[in-house]
Amino acid sequence: MHRPRRLRQTSNIREMIAETNLHVANLIYPVFICDGENIDQPIRTLPGQSRMSIDVLSQKITAWKKLGLKNYALFPKIEDSKKDSRGSEALNDNGLLPKAIKYLKQNHPEISLFTDVALDPYSSDGHDGIVKNGEILNDETVQILSQMAVKQAQWGADWVCPSDMMDGRVAAIREALDENGFTKTSILSYTAKYASSFYGPFREALDSAPKAGDKKTYQMDFRNRTEAVRELSLDISEGADMVMVKPGLPYLDVVADLKAHSSVPVAVYNVSGEYAMLHFAAQAGALDLEKTMMECMYSFRRAGADVILTYFAPEVAKVLNSIESKIL
Repeated sequence: MHRPRRLRQTSNIREMIAETNLHVANLIYPVFICDGENIDQPIRTLPGQSRMSIDVLSQKITAWKKLGLKNYALFPKIEDSKKDSRGSEALNDNGLLPKAIKYLKQNHPEISLFTDVALDPYSSDGHDGIVKNGEILNDETVQILSQMAVKQAQWGADWVCPSDMMDGRVAAIREALDENGFTKTSILSYTAKYASSFYGPFREALDSAPKAGDKKTYQMDFRNRTEAVRELSLDISEGADMVMVKPGLPYLDVVADLKAHSSVPVAVYNVSGEYAMLHFAAQAGALDLEKTMMECMYSFRRAGADVILTYFAPEVAKVLNSIESKIL
């Protein structure tokens, strides 16, 4: 008679042989920024998340740093009056994003900032690239994305993160960064970003949904798995320092595939729809939010993710700090 339960019978044994570990350092917190001062505007479909002015975000980072959170992904809410078909506001040296980067770096020099490289927050069309006669133009978009990446590096971003899924953009961005002296600026590529229905709350937060059509001609088909390995190979060969799978929970198989084939760290994005799903289920009494949140985090790590982008970051950090304090 074999008895595997002997290795599960006490918490000490379970802790000793646990195969998967999770640390605050594994987390990146995606945050939404907006123009103005003293603004902390709750997002209806993302309970506990807000659009924040830079001063408010800075104050909150002071508290989050005490939990060990030092990695933040910035997503700007751009006013409609500043949007056009080419996303020109993305290159504005006096815009919201550069102001945020410079302010946060001045007040929190020890944190790392990850900035999004895509046109949809700035585009009047709501697409990640330039739209012409209903088509998303690849090469012309890549030229602008390269300019965006250089600007973001100039402003002080530690990581530029192309989320657009245009072909060849990682190579173009790496070349542009190197030519402009930003050899230390890293690239986190959204390598396997799927055309998913789990992005709804995020698009509401930034008002960045496509005005016409969908994103299926450039984001990946959710029925495909091996295609992600091809995208991985291309991104690594083009100079990506880290690769990402987005969304997270429905794509753990893809996370595992990328981890098995990748020579660079693998990230996963626990996206807005996944976050909202747990919150609303918990509000209905269907599940325990903290327990399911932590189960999801460990599932990402178990699948092979080195890094997790999640709106749960502060709550996860609190739990991990609590566990650590009990152990000590």
